[in-house]
Amino acid sequence: MTRVTDKLSDKQLIDLANQQYDAKQKERRIATEVVDLISQGKVYPEGHPLRSGTIEMRYMTAYDEDILMTQSYIEKGIAINKLIEALIVSPVSFNEIAGIDVNGLIVAARILSYGKIYEVSVKSPAGEIIQDQIDLSQLEIKHLTIDSDENGEFDYIIDDSNKIKFRFPKTNNLSEKRSEFLQHIIQEVNGNRDANYIAEWIRYDFTAIDSRKFVNYFVDNIPQVVTKSEFEYTTAEGKKETFEAGFQLGSDLFWF
Repeated sequence: MTRVTDKLSDKQLIDLANQQYDAKQKERRIATEVVDLISQGKVYPEGHPLRSGTIEMRYMTAYDEDILMTQSYIEKGIAINKLIEALIVSPVSFNEIAGIDVNGLIVAARILSYGKIYEVSVKSPAGEIIQDQIDLSQLEIKHLTIDSDENGEFDYIIDDSNKIKFRFPKTNNLSEKRSEFLQHIIQEVNGNRDANYIAEWIRYDFTAIDSRKFVNYFVDNIPQVVTKSEFEYTTAEGKKETFEAGFQLGSDLFWF
């Protein structure tokens, strides 16, 4: 069956979803919620709307579901990001949101739109595949335990003569080459913020062992939704036991 929105361009589809929200908002029919950011706002500079640690999002409509079915978005792997972009009510663009916060907003959008109960599959200690339900609203959040400066950047001291400032980027792409990743997140070296200086320092002065320690520090401090829960299974002896297991939020997160 052909949908009305099939004839619309990607941008028109996003605009239409937002226009529908604007119209409905005037009628006070679509609710919004203030959602806590995983980063607690620490990764944004002072004065930025997200520095408060919260963002306002609205509930989904049928037009928003069409975003999830847009083939070009699916092929590029950006359908869910485009959905979050359409649901944001706060005066910020999607490109301003740190990747670590987007992950949390995806879970929040699912809870707001389809409820908190989600079915997962995990393997028990006995090797049995168990289907169970989890409460997404009860997932543990690993928060930042380090503090940022007024620019939303963080300090890291290598030794007495080497100090850097780094940021959490818009994406958490750790698949980049080590040097490229470091250039992406390091904003200042020993008080110098010149990109060429930083690149040269990384290439010639940042030793392999020190850079590895820094990357490990960065990864250890990434705030995130912890996709892990306790499940129950029956042993071969018929005894009920509990175990902890991690699970993935699949492509069915926004579908029943």
